[in-house]
Amino acid sequence: MEVVTGALPSLLPKLAALVAGEFNLQKGLKGEIKFLQEELESMKAALEDIFKVPADRLPNQNKIWARNVRELSYDIEDSIDTFMVECKQGKRLGKQRGLKNIIDRSLNLLMQPKIRRKIAAEIRDIKCHVIEVHERRRRYVVNHGVDMSIVDTVDPRLFIQYMEVRELVGMDEARDELINIMTGENEVSMQQGNIVSIVGFGGLGKTTLANAVYEKNRARFHCSACVSVSQTPNMKRLFNGLLYDLGNDISKETLDEGRLIKILREFLQDKRYFIVIDDIWDISVWKRIKCALPHNDVGYKIITTTRNCEVAEHVGGAYKLKPLSLNNSRKLLYRRIFGNENRDNNEHEEKCPSQELAEVSDRILKKCAGVPLAIVTMASLLAFKGRNKMEWYEVYRSIGTGLENNVDVDNMRKILSFSYYELPFHLRSCVLYLSVFPEDYEIDKDRLIRMWIAEGFIQCKIQGKSLIELGESYFNELVNRSVIHPICNNTTNMLSGCRVHDMVLDLIHSMSAEENFIRVLNDMDYTSPLKTIRRLSYQNGMENNVIAQSSRGLQQARSVIVFPSVAAPVLALGSCRVLRVLDLEDCNLSQANSLKYLGNLCHLRYLGLSCTRIEKLPEEIGTMQFLQTLDVRRNEISCLPPTVVQLRNLMRLYIKDSTKVPNGIGNLTCLEELSLLGIRDSTLNTIEELGELTRLRVLRILLDEFNGKLLVCLRKLQNIQHLRIHAPRGQRSIGGLDCWVAPRHLRVLSTQQSCWFSTLPAWLNQSHLQDLSSLCIAVRELHQIHLEILGRLPALRFLDLEVDHENLGIMARFVVGAGSFRCLVRCWLHGFVGTMAFQQGAMQKVRHLLLRSFYLPMVKEMACKDCDQDLGLGNLSSLQDVVVTLQSEVGCIKEARQAAAAMRHAATIHPNHPTHSISVRLRLTEMKIQLMKNELDKRV
Repeated sequence: MEVVTGALPSLLPKLAALVAGEFNLQKGLKGEIKFLQEELESMKAALEDIFKVPADRLPNQNKIWARNVRELSYDIEDSIDTFMVECKQGKRLGKQRGLKNIIDRSLNLLMQPKIRRKIAAEIRDIKCHVIEVHERRRRYVVNHGVDMSIVDTVDPRLFIQYMEVRELVGMDEARDELINIMTGENEVSMQQGNIVSIVGFGGLGKTTLANAVYEKNRARFHCSACVSVSQTPNMKRLFNGLLYDLGNDISKETLDEGRLIKILREFLQDKRYFIVIDDIWDISVWKRIKCALPHNDVGYKIITTTRNCEVAEHVGGAYKLKPLSLNNSRKLLYRRIFGNENRDNNEHEEKCPSQELAEVSDRILKKCAGVPLAIVTMASLLAFKGRNKMEWYEVYRSIGTGLENNVDVDNMRKILSFSYYELPFHLRSCVLYLSVFPEDYEIDKDRLIRMWIAEGFIQCKIQGKSLIELGESYFNELVNRSVIHPICNNTTNMLSGCRVHDMVLDLIHSMSAEENFIRVLNDMDYTSPLKTIRRLSYQNGMENNVIAQSSRGLQQARSVIVFPSVAAPVLALGSCRVLRVLDLEDCNLSQANSLKYLGNLCHLRYLGLSCTRIEKLPEEIGTMQFLQTLDVRRNEISCLPPTVVQLRNLMRLYIKDSTKVPNGIGNLTCLEELSLLGIRDSTLNTIEELGELTRLRVLRILLDEFNGKLLVCLRKLQNIQHLRIHAPRGQRSIGGLDCWVAPRHLRVLSTQQSCWFSTLPAWLNQSHLQDLSSLCIAVRELHQIHLEILGRLPALRFLDLEVDHENLGIMARFVVGAGSFRCLVRCWLHGFVGTMAFQQGAMQKVRHLLLRSFYLPMVKEMACKDCDQDLGLGNLSSLQDVVVTLQSEVGCIKEARQAAAAMRHAATIHPNHPTHSISVRLRLTEMKIQLMKNELDKRV
């Protein structure tokens, strides 16, 4: 169930602003607003108590009351926002000059009392509704929550926990690997302490694996125990369970937690013990459990399971459980459906009796993504369907759009929902919002966070932390809790997006539909909505007549997201008066009139029009006073309308470099992100205005030529975290940024294509650069000491470094020492002349290594005893792929080929067997090229 509290988190601050702010309300009305504020705060607290309990264990009256409060909060916020917009529009008119504007201002002065009377009437009406909801709740004696002690439920994971290991194909390999990690092969390793924490997605088989290891090894220990923690642990009961399993079965129910910990420690101090602690959700709980498990000299083994990566890292020995392979997934599915009837006696493998069924079953397994719980659940559905291909396809099509009712599906949903109900309240709306995206969709992290902000899910409560930074912490927490699967950028290896497992998406769809949180319309659902639509997502190529028909009922919709359709979507934007999010990315709007009523969307916070083939924006866009994000990238818009500079709340502006911004861009003082801004001779005054945008955190510009104005501008932007400066190919300046000092919170710097630093900037040796994770620069002159400085950057994950040593005549040997570049994952080096060596312990996390234009004018030197022809590739323990391009003079081509062969051999025998491409290119000086031309001319 949606937690949340509807619009209450964003509504309550607005009510406070009405009372204390600039809106000149009557004293009596302020009192009524204060009453609303206090009443709604109490309702929010009551809702949070209610939603600590899973939906299937809530009384119906609680659900009804929660739904009424949630819907009421949406309506109240819409009314408040409408009032604020009207007041602000009036104030703008009041500041204008001219005869027409004097008339407009006079009319506005007459309208202001009418606006205030209107909001006064609405506030009183709202107050009556709030009192009515409150009285109805009292009338039917609805409790704040549920007495958990009287609820008799069975944890559905018990059925999975006691399933025999042989029933879960592929578990024996993981079991043997974990046993080898835990206990090794000799008695010495048994006498050592060891903790392993199995971490992974819900339903992946963590509990089953832990039990498999436990059952196979418990006989080797003096005593053993296996207990489950759960989300709301009773610590006294847990410690008593440990004592009982360990063989100390004297009743200690009357003892407090501290005394039980002491008894456990004394009991285990001189025993070799093996303990499984299943399902840990919180670090603080583990700390209490750990107090009872002593480190001794006899030996102990502890296995924990968790869905939370942070918990696993804190416990230690994190073992990330992998999904089943496709082959093992097939075995599990067919074994569960057909038993042994179709086993191939020669291959001892389960087979599908029909090619047609095999085809659809592979599609189903792709959606299950190797999660045993999902595969077993699908098997139970398919077994019930018999061997009917069409019915199997119905099951396939239902995944991700609401699976049919079934006991096994119910149990799977309950298991998956544990991750949802364990989430803090502020994250639950963020999770439910994921259902606006289609299944298998790669969700861009920044896009998602901007939508969360526009919807009001993120309220900044930490001073000095922006909404985007808070949103990133929300996203990272969902990754750590295994709710979403992270996707990293191929180049920088930084977190860039996520995917949602189809079974989790199905659960989210189910919850969203039940609570009227999001309505999804796709090619399987053409029915007209019966409820008020709060958020709407069009998916899978909806027909335009369906889109147009459904969009007429969007008077109270807050989000409308359209995924690419065959034709241009026709939306009735004129009726979407309270819309906060409108995203039409990748839709074809070239022929449509969809933006005609864009100016009516005065509540809009997020407008996504990237790659929509539009050529201009309407002037009315300036009326969107709440707009925070404007994304018009990948369109042929020659210039933004002048009214854009009226968007004083705009925080993120994304344009194409050929799109000209109007004069006055410096007025957008709330702007935090600006990309990609083209600056040319005709727009040099824009640089000066950029200096006024002191809140900028992300700046990406295309610059024809460096000049002093840019340096002055960059010095003013002390909040910059991401800076990318591009230039047309081959137009790099020299020393343009030598006098610039990077801000202390810089995370990403990319200037390689626009300018050369004369030497490594001194600020890179400063201890305050704790966040720098991606560095892409060109440095003309670099020495060993500079490489060591870069190697000490604590958070650097991606390094793209180019030097100009050939032109400067610098020939040197570089050594990457042990312990340097501790976090580096991807390393690209260009233009070095001489040799390089990677010592043992260097770049321990580097997976991708590229050495391009690596000049070897003295290749024979590499054959000496001090030089390793393979560069020491064997010392890079995490290496996955390596690309080396050696440049050689004609006289040294033989030696260069020998060096390349040595590197290929080093890559071949590397334990990781990295992919490799190592080549030699002939380097010709201008003099030699001229001599060759002269020789050809003579022959001709």
